Amino acid sequence: MKKTNAARTLDSLKIDYKLCEYEVDESDLSAESVARKVKLPLAQVFKTLVARGDKMGVLLACIPGGMELDLKAVAEISGNKRVEMVPLKEVQPLTGYVRGGVSPIGTKKRYPVYLDESAMTFPFISVSAGVRGSQIFIGPGDLAKAVQATRGKISHPPVSL
Repeated sequence: MKKTNAARTLDSLKIDYKLCEYEVDESDLSAESVARKVKLPLAQVFKTLVARGDKMGVLLACIPGGMELDLKAVAEISGNKRVEMVPLKEVQPLTGYVRGGVSPIGTKKRYPVYLDESAMTFPFISVSAGVRGSQIFIGPGDLAKAVQATRGKISHPPVSL
């Protein structure tokens, strides 16, 4: 398995994780498809969405694969009046990652990360390793540690998005 920026970051922080690779279907990058391929419940597979607040700028939201991001809730917890999704064409320039491969760890720039509180109900969750076809299985507390070490800020405690 090829190490991604996210995996190298976790290695440097000495944080335990497991890489899980799967075959990518470019026509179906959905969280449902990923959950099926990594053999986890959809609620345990978290997607990382890129949004922008009117006051705080770019932020990342990690939510369960079957959920839609509540933009009003994100605005409220992030200190913004309004939050909207970043246009797809901006995702890679902002994060260094492509759609279907955005990881909350190892982005080009430091952005605040908001993790849905449901993550804490699992011994581990799955997040993108930073490329399509590779997931990181990591304890939610360890994910928070990694984000804090590399970003300086994670919504803590995790919030309901």
